[in-house]
Amino acid sequence: MITLAAAALAGCATEATVPGEPVRGDVVTERGVITLELATDKAPLTVCNFLSYVTDGHYEGGSFFRTVVAATNDNPNPISVIQGATPRGSDDDLNPPVALERTRDTGLSHMAGTISMARDGPDTATSSFFIVVEDAPSLDYGGARNPDGQGFAAFGRVTAGMDVVQEIHRSPADAEEQLTPPVKILAATVVGEVPAPCRP
Repeated sequence: MITLAAAALAGCATEATVPGEPVRGDVVTERGVITLELATDKAPLTVCNFLSYVTDGHYEGGSFFRTVVAATNDNPNPISVIQGATPRGSDDDLNPPVALERTRDTGLSHMAGTISMARDGPDTATSSFFIVVEDAPSLDYGGARNPDGQGFAAFGRVTAGMDVVQEIHRSPADAEEQLTPPVKILAATVVGEVPAPCRP
């Protein structure tokens, strides 16, 4: 694992777009490895925020704690996703919240395999993220999953390990969509170099 100061990484990318190749990362769970390709060029603020938690090991010991299944989701715009968090939980705000990079601006969309940031209001995302299991356009800008219509910040996609995502998604959960038990995150790592826009 590459270790850098999380506080220094947070908010390093300030431009709307940053040229460069996508960054690869691995989320190692007790069910297997999920490999990600992170869109630094399209969602630099969100990628750098995520990497600020990854590079200092803050997801280690965390978990995928929630599974949302469209068929049973009590929402007018049902979705199928799994949600992960640090050991401190889904409201872990070790770093300041990141500005919302809307799919309207990034050109990304919430297709199956997309990784995105959980949030309440706009500009409130911190550490909790989710992976889309089935295409979910209601999570994009203008979608109705969140009443404010601003959507969520997609910032990459799963390139390997979607079978692990699906297995977690099918795991037992309670009436509150909480996995019983949660699926542990053993480690989260960057493969190769941390991209320049995310360095202090």
